[in-house]
Amino acid sequence: MKLHLPDREFDGYIFDCDGTLVDSMPLHFKAWTASFVHHGAPWDWSEDEFYANAGVPDRVTVLELNERFGASLCPDEVHEFKAEWYARHLHEIVAVDAVAKLARQYHAEGRKISVASGSDITLVEPSLDRAGLLELFDIIITPAQVKRGKPAPDMFLLAAERMGVPPESCLVFEDGQAGIDAANAAGMESVFVPSRFE
Repeated sequence: MKLHLPDREFDGYIFDCDGTLVDSMPLHFKAWTASFVHHGAPWDWSEDEFYANAGVPDRVTVLELNERFGASLCPDEVHEFKAEWYARHLHEIVAVDAVAKLARQYHAEGRKISVASGSDITLVEPSLDRAGLLELFDIIITPAQVKRGKPAPDMFLLAAERMGVPPESCLVFEDGQAGIDAANAAGMESVFVPSRFE
């Protein structure tokens, strides 16, 4: 994987988790599928639609699908089943080497780094731990800490605030369009991390 980094230094670096630091997107897709089947969802959610929705909080995704298909699945129940299924399969997760290498380098150099993920903390921390990256990050931002998830800029702005860095001095690493849009809205430069699916 080749990452196209801007040709300048930044004061803070913000990493998405799923599909960016950890190669967990295929596992998330399986977890979504298992939960939708379990709850009798009246739709077939394709893998390309799943990747297009990367970074959007789980419950928002369920609400949007409900509205589109005239369904009434409980967002909390769908999320909880998905989270439990995902947790049982954590052993399948590995780091995204190119991004993990940068995170370790920045940490070793004493640079300010953080995570801003669309997933719940109960999924983010075990995923990072499994990939051997959790100890690098003192700052982890999730949708529970902000009013709006990606593609709104709230999580990235909070991460910058916690790092004590102006938004325009932050670089974001993201694999999803919602995350890239959030970085743009926050006034931050970003690096797109291509997924295996692409």
